[in-house]
Amino acid sequence: MSVPSTTATMAGHRGPGARGRVSHPIAFGAITAIFVLFAAASSAPSPLYVVYQQRWGFSATTLTVVFAVYVFGLIGSLLVLGALSDHVGRRPVLAAAIALEAVALVLFIAAGDVTVLLFARVAQGIATGAAMTTLGATLVDLNPPHSPGRAGVVNGIAPISGLAVGALGCGALVQFAPGPTHLVFALLLSGMGLAAVAVARIPETSARRPGGLTSLKPRLGIPVRLRPDVYALVPILVAGWALGGLYLSLGPSVAAGLFGLSNHLVGGFVVTLLCGTGAVTAFVLRAWPTGRVLNVGAVLLTAGTALTLAGVQADSMALAGTGTALSGIGFGASALACFGTLARLSAPEERGELFAVAYVIAYLAFSIPAVLAGFATTSAGLHTTTVVYGLGVVALGLTAMAAQRMRSTRRR
Repeated sequence: MSVPSTTATMAGHRGPGARGRVSHPIAFGAITAIFVLFAAASSAPSPLYVVYQQRWGFSATTLTVVFAVYVFGLIGSLLVLGALSDHVGRRPVLAAAIALEAVALVLFIAAGDVTVLLFARVAQGIATGAAMTTLGATLVDLNPPHSPGRAGVVNGIAPISGLAVGALGCGALVQFAPGPTHLVFALLLSGMGLAAVAVARIPETSARRPGGLTSLKPRLGIPVRLRPDVYALVPILVAGWALGGLYLSLGPSVAAGLFGLSNHLVGGFVVTLLCGTGAVTAFVLRAWPTGRVLNVGAVLLTAGTALTLAGVQADSMALAGTGTALSGIGFGASALACFGTLARLSAPEERGELFAVAYVIAYLAFSIPAVLAGFATTSAGLHTTTVVYGLGVVALGLTAMAAQRMRSTRRR
């Protein structure tokens, strides 16, 4: 059962400056909101890529580079900073991440060319990487004893719900509001200000311990006792986030280029149809056994992607939309099962690093195939690239189903 350790709880209630801190339930809600905010900020630029491309006249390859630098910054941050909060505390790392995210949002507002946009995305990637692993660990620290699985549910729901909210909200602002490349980032900057206030008021949940500088050495560590369970999750984790990478990098372009849907709100809705459906699914299935949720996730992720490909081939928007919704259900189920399993299995001193490992795997799957797809689009075309990418996700989904079956057989 994942509950705060005695040391961490004492640190939260009796540590220096603990007076005036909010209660653990309120802190849990605040951390959840900050998690969604960071994820929303990371997906907000997706509907704007087409706008930037039209204004500044860059190629699909350049667009992919803009997407890629964010993810590489995020992965680098996870590798270097993933375990830092286990040593210096959660609040200092979160405060620094919020400050850097604010800098990134200011750069977005000021951006007038691709160079500034690249700097903004790199800074945002680093900030998001530092925040996500720390937020995930903090949620587990604050998990109420009467509901031991709640942190795992939120860790599964918050990232994908934030991606949905950010993409759809930005798409609506771009289509209907003034200042399409400025307003969304100004609103997110205000949200980061509120997040900074919240972090100043929450209790510290992780006691300081030596080794902070040593933890900055890039490494990926999985405790030996957890390796069989973590390795069994890798195929479904990769399949889900690889599909998410396709939608966030090229989804609006596919909607415009293959189906002629140039409305920016529709471009954002493409991402939301995948991620929003996933978030709702993760909430609905939160009480299901993990093994069952994993099986549902693998089957629907595979079937939904295949149906989407059929829609692309038949030029049927209805078929592709139905497939996307089914894929979203699979995406949400797999995220819930993966992060719920990690939250349940990990000890307090392992959480920061273990969540860093999970997010590194997820975002490598999220980024590398999408980057390759962006380059392929320039030479092979958007249609061919989309079909080949989708077939790759289907193959990963089938692999995930086989991996879970083998794991179940071994346990029996």
